[in-house]
Amino acid sequence: MIADAAGQQFQLMEASITDIHNAIQSGKLTCRSLVQQYLDRIKAYDQHGPAINAMLYVNPKALGQAEAMDRAFKRGAELKPLQCIPLVLKDNFDTADMPTTGGSLALKGMQPAKDAFTVARFRQAGALILGKTNLHELALAGVTASSLGGQTKNPYELTRTPGGSSGGTGAAVAANFATVGTGSDTVNSIRSPSSANSLVGLRPTRGLISRGGVIPVSFTQDAVGPITRTVADAAVMLDVMAGYDPEDPVTASGVGKISSSYTAFLDRNGLKGARIGVLRTLFGSSPDNQEVNRVIASALDVLRTQGAILEETSDRAFDSGMLASDLDVQKWEYKHDLDNYLKAQPNPPVHSLAELIATGKYHKPSLEKFLASSEAQPNGLHERDYKQRRVKIDDLRVRLANALAKNNLVALVYPHQKRLPVMIGDMNQAERNGILASLTGFPAITVPAGFSTPTASAPIGVPVGIEFLGQPFSEPQLLKIAFSFEQATHVRKPPQSTPPLSSR
Repeated sequence: MIADAAGQQFQLMEASITDIHNAIQSGKLTCRSLVQQYLDRIKAYDQHGPAINAMLYVNPKALGQAEAMDRAFKRGAELKPLQCIPLVLKDNFDTADMPTTGGSLALKGMQPAKDAFTVARFRQAGALILGKTNLHELALAGVTASSLGGQTKNPYELTRTPGGSSGGTGAAVAANFATVGTGSDTVNSIRSPSSANSLVGLRPTRGLISRGGVIPVSFTQDAVGPITRTVADAAVMLDVMAGYDPEDPVTASGVGKISSSYTAFLDRNGLKGARIGVLRTLFGSSPDNQEVNRVIASALDVLRTQGAILEETSDRAFDSGMLASDLDVQKWEYKHDLDNYLKAQPNPPVHSLAELIATGKYHKPSLEKFLASSEAQPNGLHERDYKQRRVKIDDLRVRLANALAKNNLVALVYPHQKRLPVMIGDMNQAERNGILASLTGFPAITVPAGFSTPTASAPIGVPVGIEFLGQPFSEPQLLKIAFSFEQATHVRKPPQSTPPLSSR
């Protein structure tokens, strides 16, 4: 615990949005004190000590903005949903007051003219943007290494990756560098770092949250969403983020389908009577999968104990490896999407994918093959293979919806990753299961399920996440069952590599 200016005590570690708002309203905490405490942790642990290397950019105006919020609160200003909540953004979210680089040396210093749609909503809701986090460069792979930011470490085992591509946000939120954060997800990238860092990651239904102002990868597969330590905080974030944006026309499909408040569905008894399908297709059977399978087996026992009705199910059409090889469309859409994004920037360092490649300033070990392949698709959206994949994706959506409906299931459940996060140096975060949601656009939420067996280098083990997937716009039901599971288990623990700082 650390003292604020009023001499009171506030427990920063693992503090939720509600904890912070209660402390501010009671006079036990000021916004400036809160921000300073997070900045102190970043200073102590991001580039020093364990050197997590999660932050690409720290907002130099954060303390001044916090002081302004304190003055406004003293004048009687309302406490907005994210008032004075220190938030970190994955550095592919446009910010008008901070660079947006995608972690790429080729885009170093790029300054957007305006905030992303969701960033503007955060500010309207009172959030304080503490900084930008590292990511796997341009959000194109899963181990969070970039030419601008280097390699981010997993705070639970410093020799492992934090997942990706939103691994900087995952590591930062897990290490209590901020209260909440954002990620983007083209295949796994919100839920992979959530699984790897004992966090909650929500990939929303396609069309629920705008992708406007976020460096794109694939207009078919991209989504953005919250990364938090609790399900309740994810619900608060979703309340702020969801909405129609004409700059992302897909959000028109969400009109009339957005809940007035997602926090209203946080029910401790939400698992009672819930019919959930255990999707065995997405479980591994090799020795590398056994630690994850052990944790997930225990989690399934909890679901049963809490009253869920589990139905065993399998379908080879949902195999994640097959889906990645046969249906993924990133390669065909990337050049089109990135070029259009760069054209909309006021003074970008490069103006196209071709120019970016020509600089040579990108993380070649992980990106060179993909970038070259995408650049080699000048008519990508008109290629026969691409069009066939889009037809197959439509078929997959129908098949998945029917798998839920015919068995009267509210969700499917499976491990987000079949094995633990890979060691630093490996460029392939193998055996992740996120692609089923990303291709279909169905919502999925990953929640902490437990930890692997502790070792000398992972003193409390490595986190394992469990994932629930539901029908389009079923976020209320997913939050309900995820919250019930979380409250029955309380398995999240902060990493030992970034302990509380001493009182000052």
